[in-house]
Amino acid sequence: MLETAFTGSKRYYLLLAALGGLVAIGFLTYLYQLSSGLGITGMGRDVSWGFYIAQLTYLVGVAASAVMVVLPYYLHDYKAFGRITVLGEFLAVAAVTMCLLFVIVDLGRPDRMLNIIKYPSPNSVLFWDMIVLNTYLLLNIVIGWMVLEAERNQVAPPKWVKPLIYLSIPWAPSIHTVTAFLYSGLPGRGYWLTAIMAPRFLSSAFAAGPSLLILLALLVRKYTKFDPGREQIQSLAKIVTYAILINVFFFFCELFTVFYSQIPEHMQHFYYLFVGLDGKARMVPYMWFSIVGMTIAALLLVNPENRKNETRLALLCGMVVITTYLDKGLGLMTGGFVPNPMERVTEYWPTIPEALITLGVYGIGFLILTILYKVAVTVKEEIKA
Repeated sequence: MLETAFTGSKRYYLLLAALGGLVAIGFLTYLYQLSSGLGITGMGRDVSWGFYIAQLTYLVGVAASAVMVVLPYYLHDYKAFGRITVLGEFLAVAAVTMCLLFVIVDLGRPDRMLNIIKYPSPNSVLFWDMIVLNTYLLLNIVIGWMVLEAERNQVAPPKWVKPLIYLSIPWAPSIHTVTAFLYSGLPGRGYWLTAIMAPRFLSSAFAAGPSLLILLALLVRKYTKFDPGREQIQSLAKIVTYAILINVFFFFCELFTVFYSQIPEHMQHFYYLFVGLDGKARMVPYMWFSIVGMTIAALLLVNPENRKNETRLALLCGMVVITTYLDKGLGLMTGGFVPNPMERVTEYWPTIPEALITLGVYGIGFLILTILYKVAVTVKEEIKA
């Protein structure tokens, strides 16, 4: 099937060229970082995780959301999702690949990544994060490819694939849960020290991931002969609605707990993010846009008419993707580090090299996604013909 990725329209090749250009820019900038060190980034002693790990946090959620199409199709026999299940699985492949690449660029020296294999420590949450991410990547590659190949040949998938499918269902939320534990297990960081960090991660994941899948499905319908289906998109829209409502609810639960209890070290993080602290307020407009925009999108999605109108649905899904990105990306990262445990406010902002390397990693991810979607859509078109 891979041969279908090498044939396509002029638009397809232009897209690949544009993504290749982003990859080249990101790679050259990474070589500069590799020779100069992480001093070219905005990170430092007080903020040791930055823009790279913020992308990891968000993209793990996008990857985990594939379960929202896999579970209904395989466990509840919701046949409609059979048209888009492979699209969700291939989205997970691209997202997890980007997650792993962001870990590599954040390390400064990629050879340090081998230390986690040479000196495994079961007491380390990072050790388990490595296991769940790599396993989930392998599961989605194998399952997505084997099921698609069987569909192309109009035969049942091999019997050994089914246990892997069942394994991937609980594995999906585990990757985001373990990532959440990386944060909530740090007692010196009040913003992260909450028992509902993992549920908040999952609720935002199950809103952002399906939202992105809806947008991709609409693009596939527009630019190819394959239609993912209106019923499928509407079902995903309902999942987005419930998930984003829960995510907003969780945020206000956090807000009540922090300010009703009046614990100063917990309140300071919220003050920094939403009103500023010690005259430093770089994140304030972004966080207000995130929470207000997320709440408005959640309320508008409750109305079935807004979901049925695919133009409005696309706009609302775009809003969900952007607002959850700000909340669970840079907002979560800087909110936990600023102020530090000694109440010192050291503001962080990504530098141009960080932004270019990040674009390069996204270029790799979307290059992989484009090729995988090209293969999947070609097979679907062949079957229809």
